[in-house]
Amino acid sequence: MASFNRVILVGNMTRDPELRYIPSGMAVSDIGLAVNDRRKDQNGNWTEETTFVDITLWGRNAEVAAEYARKGVQVLIEGRLKLDSWETDGQKRSKLKVVGERLVLLGSRSSGGEGMSSSYNNSARNTNYGGGNNNYNAGSYEEAPLPPEASAGDDIPF
Repeated sequence: MASFNRVILVGNMTRDPELRYIPSGMAVSDIGLAVNDRRKDQNGNWTEETTFVDITLWGRNAEVAAEYARKGVQVLIEGRLKLDSWETDGQKRSKLKVVGERLVLLGSRSSGGEGMSSSYNNSARNTNYGGGNNNYNAGSYEEAPLPPEASAGDDIPF
């Protein structure tokens, strides 16, 4: 059976990136992301649920995050899930996190997330979901607008 491991998240950074270099010279940065989900409860009241996600960025993505992104900045992360397991004091531990393969800086908390910034794709492949012209090549910067959200009353054409 085939597998598919892809995650796309939009949220606000919960802390400044922590940039470090491994012995081979590769940059690595850890960031935290707060992703908000708004839904109606059983009584019809809107409630917000926040999910906190740890993300690891590698290479140029790590350097870009450390240079331009700060706590509170809204970002889009595309990547894959990874389960880390280790043992501490005789206890087995594990943590599910995201390995970010694409970073898009969407805006800052002070600008309300309105200003689109640049995206950086550190992947060595050209990702093309659904065909057509795709400009997400390795090492390219571009503006990447997100589609507007449909409201509950909008007609969906499919």
